[in-house]
Amino acid sequence: MQSETMAEEQSMQSEAAQKEADQPEDRLEDLFAQAEDLIERLENPQLSLEEAFAAYEQGMKLIARCNDRIDCVEKKMLMMNEQGELTSFDTPGGW
Repeated sequence: MQSETMAEEQSMQSEAAQKEADQPEDRLEDLFAQAEDLIERLENPQLSLEEAFAAYEQGMKLIARCNDRIDCVEKKMLMMNEQGELTSFDTPGGW
């Protein structure tokens, strides 16, 4: 029974890794949904300690991806200057 659970966990991890490789430009909403799924798995009292550590590691990588996406979005944000022109968020002279 436990080896069956371990095989399922490894399968889910390899599927998640494949999704990560296939979708480098994940939407934040998708990343947040994945985080919610991980949280639900971690809340399962039947989850073994090893599976919990694996899910935790996966969650930490997911958080890093979320931070990267948020950074990209921030860099793409535009501001309007006093003349009504749009400038990038990180342009000197912005707010």
